[in-house]
Parts: sequence; structure tokens; C-alpha cells
Amino acid sequence: MALNYIWVAFFLIAFLVALAKLIFLGDTEIFKIIVEGLFDSSKVAVMDIALPLAGVMTFFLGLLNVGEKAGAINFLARIIGPFFHKLFPEVPKDHPANGQMIMNFSANMLGLDNAATPFGLRAMSSLQELNPNKDTASNAQIMFLVLHTSGLTIIPLSIMAQRAILGAKDPSDIFIPCIIGTYVTTVVALVAVALKQRINLLNTTVLGWLGGITGLIVLALWWLSGKPKEEIEIISKVTGNLILLTIVVSFLLGAMRRKVPVFETFIEGAKGGFETSVRIIPYLVGMLVAIGAFRNAGAMDYLVGGMKYLFDLTGLNTDFTDALPVALMKPLSGSGARALMIDAMKQFGPDSFVGRLVCIFQGSADTTFYIVALYFGSVGIRNTRYAIPYGLFADLVGVIAGIALGYFFFH
Repeated sequence: MALNYIWVAFFLIAFLVALAKLIFLGDTEIFKIIVEGLFDSSKVAVMDIALPLAGVMTFFLGLLNVGEKAGAINFLARIIGPFFHKLFPEVPKDHPANGQMIMNFSANMLGLDNAATPFGLRAMSSLQELNPNKDTASNAQIMFLVLHTSGLTIIPLSIMAQRAILGAKDPSDIFIPCIIGTYVTTVVALVAVALKQRINLLNTTVLGWLGGITGLIVLALWWLSGKPKEEIEIISKVTGNLILLTIVVSFLLGAMRRKVPVFETFIEGAKGGFETSVRIIPYLVGMLVAIGAFRNAGAMDYLVGGMKYLFDLTGLNTDFTDALPVALMKPLSGSGARALMIDAMKQFGPDSFVGRLVCIFQGSADTTFYIVALYFGSVGIRNTRYAIPYGLFADLVGVIAGIALGYFFFH
């Protein structure tokens, strides 16, 4: 129900804002801009997202099928099972969904978005098999989705690359704040959903895994923090792609060792790639068109202006308000937030406080509405329950943490 109200609200607010512009400002072009945006957003959803995704989905779903037949997914599930069983009590310890989710999270952490999406969609499909109410999101699906929207990424390579293109003196100076921001967002999101689902996190298994992951991240940060940008980029590219290719080769060799007909198994799994991509098109079109109407009507600009005015009334330092468009756009559109990030760096300078803060915002969370449309749409979930509010809460935590980190490191 929440998604219904939000979707209608995007269009209704866009219409009212446009009507007010026409009546009070004499803007005769505003409805034309919105309508053209509807067509553009529809085209982007299909031609730039769904269809390109089909090829990636086809390959990785075929690969996952090979991995499952080779026993690799079950192997991962057995390793991660005790920890995930505490977070996802509805999922059996040896269920393939555990291995698929850890592969999704790992790909995200390494910045391998193209690989993360097929792994995540396959994991959501596996969780749907365990879901007794097929049109309603289960607790496990909500936990998985909210953790995914927290956007845990170890090396924000694309952000550092964009800073380098725009002439930042030290493009990697936002590296540590981004990692801290996204990690705080992930942990807070995990705790919030666990409290909602009455999951006890105060046990040795969960604390041990979280402590171990935290330790590894701290060690990685310490090791990378003293290295120049160029070396960090090389390490990131080599490590991420080496791990991904190692997974591919391991799956194939493991399948051959078990005498699995590798190519036939790959084709069997790959057949679902195009079907999944087609199935999510209505969800993507619906969500991206609504967001586009909201943005093209100027509603986002008024929202940011209103927030700036309210913060000015507090008498506090409001330097961060110029970066708010990126924070507010991020839950709605990843590409839109990226465009606003680049625009802010061009306007204020990549080494300015605002220029750095928009990068922290971009790296501290993921695109909630897109992820909801993509992942729940792929399995036909209509009742999202509390997934969107908690996903947006994770985004809010990312914004607050980003502001605090921005002031601490750069103000």
C-alpha cells in the first residue's frame, strides 16, 4: 500500500506544482516539459536499463546455475549459514539463497554493480520460493532489500574517477568518509530491521561476524589510506575483476569436476535472464516515469529550497544545504543523483566543502525506489510492507552520517 500512495503522490505533486507555475508564474512550457519527460523516462527504463540488463542477467544466471550444480553456492551457504540464519531465521542454513545473497553483497562491496544485480535478483527469487504469501514481502526479503539499499561499497571507484576528471587535487580524499558513511548506514539499517522483526543480535555468532567484518574493513582502510589515488584505483580494478573472474573459473572447474554438462547447464539457467528483464519492465517504467515527473515539475527544487529556509531559521551552519539535492535525489534516481553530484562539483569546485559532501552522499547509500521496483518487481511482490520506510530510514542515516563526516573531515 505504501508504494501505491507514494507513486500517486509523485504524479499529483508534479501536477499541482506545474499548475501553480502556469497560473502564478505564467510558465506555459511546464506541462510540455513534464510530458516529454514521461516519454524520456519510459525510454530510459526500457532501452537504457532493462534491455542492457538482459544480457548481463542471461550470462550470470547461467553461471549461477552452473555454480549451483557444481555445489559452490551450497558451499558458500554452509560457511555463511550460521550468521545469515540469525539475520534470516526463515531461511534454512543450507539454503542456496544464503550463498546468492553473500555473492550479491560481495559484488556490491567491490563495486561490481553489473554482477551484483543478477546475484541479487536470483537471491530474491530463492527467497520468494520460501515466501508463503507470494504477493507480500517476507521478513527475509525485507531484510535483504534494506541491507541492499544501504549500499555498502568498499571502494567508491566511480566517484573518485569523476573527481579526477573534474580536476580535484586529491580525488581519493573522500575515500575514508565514504566507507565510514556507507558502513554506518548498513549497520544501522541492519539493527533497525532486526528490532522490527524482533531478531536477537546479541549473540556470539552475529557479534563475531560483525566484529570480523568491521576488522577487515578497518584493516583495508588502514592499508589503502596511505597509498596514492592511482595505486588505489589499480588495486580496486585488479582485485574486483580478479575475484569475479576467479568465481567464473571456479564454478566451471567445479562443475567439470562433478561431471556436470557445463554448457547445457549454463543454457538452462541463462534462459531465465531475458524473462526476468522483461518481467521488471513495467515496474521500472512506472517508478522512473513518476520520479521523472516529480523532478521535471520542479518539485525537487522547491523541496530543497524549503529545507534550506528551515535550516536557516535554526541559526546553525547551513553550508551543507547546497549539497542536499544529491541527498534527496539519491533514493529516487541513481543517475539523477550522479548528475547533480557532478553539477555541484562544477559549480562549487571538486575540492570545496559542498563538492566533497555531495560525493559522500553519493557513496553512503543506494537508490531505494529503484531497488524496490527492480527486486520486488522481479518476483511479483505487490505489498512491500515496511520495506520502503526502512529503506528510506537507511537513506536518512546515510545523509546524517554524511553531513557529520563532511564537517569532521573537510569543514
